[in-house]
Order: sequence, then C-alpha cells, then structure tokens
Amino acid sequence: MTDDVITKVSDNGEVALPEAVLERQHWDPGTRLIVEETADGVLLKPAPAFEPTPQGSAFGMLKYKGKPKTIEEMEQGILDEARRSFLQSVDPNS
Repeated sequence: MTDDVITKVSDNGEVALPEAVLERQHWDPGTRLIVEETADGVLLKPAPAFEPTPQGSAFGMLKYKGKPKTIEEMEQGILDEARRSFLQSVDPNS
C-alpha cells in the first residue's frame, strides 16, 4: 500500500484513480468494476468476466449421440489429453 491519495468526483460522477493503483490492480481501460458500499466507505472489485451460471442450468447443453461414457472412460480421456498436451508442449513436432 502507498500513502493516501486524494481525488475528486467530476461533474459527471467519475473518479480518476492513480495510475500506480491501476497498474498494481491490473485494471486496464474498460475494466468492469463492482462498486460495493461498506461501513468504511466504497470498495471497488473487478467484476467477473461472465455472470454466474446457476447450478444445473447448463445440464444437457452439449448434445452427445452415442453410448454414455463411464466415469473411468472420462477420466482416461482427460488423462490421455493431458499427456498429449504435455508432450506437445515439450516437443511441438510430436
């Protein structure tokens, strides 16, 4: 943390943040922020890139035709892809 910095609210209700704060927070122009009022003042937090998805709302979104895969088959598929991806990262010609 640095020393307190004073800024002011513009006629349009905008507040300029110090460049050092923006850099430390990795907030580029256009970064969406959540404005949360707290007992101590106002808290700014980066907004999530996507709205939360309610549990179960995505169920059945991807259609698959064929015999259902077992847990073991899915785990093997994940392991195979992880192995393939790792080997390609070590030797892109493989």
